[in-house]
Amino acid sequence: MSTQTASYDSDDDDCRLPADTLAVLQEFLKEKELREQAEQSREKTGTDFEEDWQLSQFWYNTSTKEKLASVVRHFRKSLGDGLRVALLSAPSLYQHVKAVADNVTLFEYDQRFESVGSAFHHFDYKRAIEEDYLDECKESFDIILADPPFLAEECIEKLGIVVRKIAKPDCKVVLCSGYVVREWAEKHLKLELCKFEPEHERNLGNQFSSYANFNLDQVLAEES
Repeated sequence: MSTQTASYDSDDDDCRLPADTLAVLQEFLKEKELREQAEQSREKTGTDFEEDWQLSQFWYNTSTKEKLASVVRHFRKSLGDGLRVALLSAPSLYQHVKAVADNVTLFEYDQRFESVGSAFHHFDYKRAIEEDYLDECKESFDIILADPPFLAEECIEKLGIVVRKIAKPDCKVVLCSGYVVREWAEKHLKLELCKFEPEHERNLGNQFSSYANFNLDQVLAEES
């Protein structure tokens, strides 16, 4: 009997994980937990990352993301799979727009979003006045969805320079920003105020509006 017991004890010792293997396993389980948390965050915000208020980041709610993605889907019907979409400072739209269009480029200052891979293009609207800035993207996009970080004319003006450079001649442009920028949107981007009001996960103090160079409200009605 004692010999059999000793044998069991020996088997238990053999099943014990070495310290380094146990550390690897614990690290794996920790990463798995973090991935699951990130997935929950993605489902809520459309991105793996929390808003960085210092960068004036405020994620859209699900309804707004779906509606703006439906605009892309609408024009894909006529423009086909070659449709190219630019998201300017609108990272929370990426997941939804990517679901309806193959060729999406995210122009974003926050380098956390390099995680989307080759679709990421580091973007700083302040560099718009540089003569050769974004020359590699000149007249490349059929649709531009923009959400500049600041409600200031300087920001809207420089965004306008970028939009004019990267837009194809018949590009459809949607700007989501505060109601206070309506005059600057018309002045620097030739965009008209629409009825559609983008909404965010968090309640913001400023009234948000949309602006476009086409009948955005009609497209949204057709896609609803």
